[in-house]
Amino acid sequence: MNGALALLCLIWGLNWVVMKQANEVFPPVLFTTYRFVLGSGILLCITYFKEIPIPRREDWKWVVLGGILQIAFFNSAVQIGMQYLSAGFSSVLSYSMPLWVAIMAHFLLGERLTKRKMAGVALGMIGLIVLLNVSGGGDWWAIILTLSGAVAWAFSNILIKLKLQHCGVLQYTTWQMVVGAVALSIYSALFGHGTIQWGWPAVGFLLYNGILASALAFILWTYILSNTEASKASISVLVIPIIGVLAGVILLNEPLHWNTVVGMSLILGGIWIVHNNKSGSEQAAIQEGN
Repeated sequence: MNGALALLCLIWGLNWVVMKQANEVFPPVLFTTYRFVLGSGILLCITYFKEIPIPRREDWKWVVLGGILQIAFFNSAVQIGMQYLSAGFSSVLSYSMPLWVAIMAHFLLGERLTKRKMAGVALGMIGLIVLLNVSGGGDWWAIILTLSGAVAWAFSNILIKLKLQHCGVLQYTTWQMVVGAVALSIYSALFGHGTIQWGWPAVGFLLYNGILASALAFILWTYILSNTEASKASISVLVIPIIGVLAGVILLNEPLHWNTVVGMSLILGGIWIVHNNKSGSEQAAIQEGN
């Protein structure tokens, strides 16, 4: 589990640098469309050769909803929002997701929102704000759009735990991504505009996002979410902006400020608090064992 989480955070953390550079050669939504068309194509090939069946008829409504929310809407909201907001501000809004998951999990999954768990989420969010040094706003509609994407991502995570826990990781991930790719393709065909500056950099950005950041990463994410509490899995992804900042320093020669070190420390502290939070059943088991 820890290995899958570490690999996921590395892939998505480095992808902030890749996406930033990809915006220079791709229109944002069209890049997102190509990314998930490639990713879903790879997963379809894998499911075909492994003879994994399509979801059951009663599951399709949840698969479609998850594909629209987590793949199409969330990723489009982030890419569009980054056109009008700073990358740091967009990241803060996007990674408010763990807060929404913790709240939703309390009401929908019965994952008790303890004071310790809430303190960990709050500490992680404060660290994220410090880390990215959010100083400016932007168009309010872009702020609301990006924030709504984070809420959609959070609800999609709850949906997996609530309605699709019985589905295989590869089965659900594949068809969710197919639905998202179809929705994005329709949107791009109707409303897409702009040109692509094709070249080796563009191909590299697309391959990284399609193969690693989409196909592999979403398998890892669904696996992690299916095998741990939604709130704990969600707070763990706050490591991703830390990796993104360090990647920017190393690969893009971005400066490393004091707030970066403080922010990363707060985020890691918040993750530790949430992951060391024991539920009532866990505490009872420990006491019974003693």
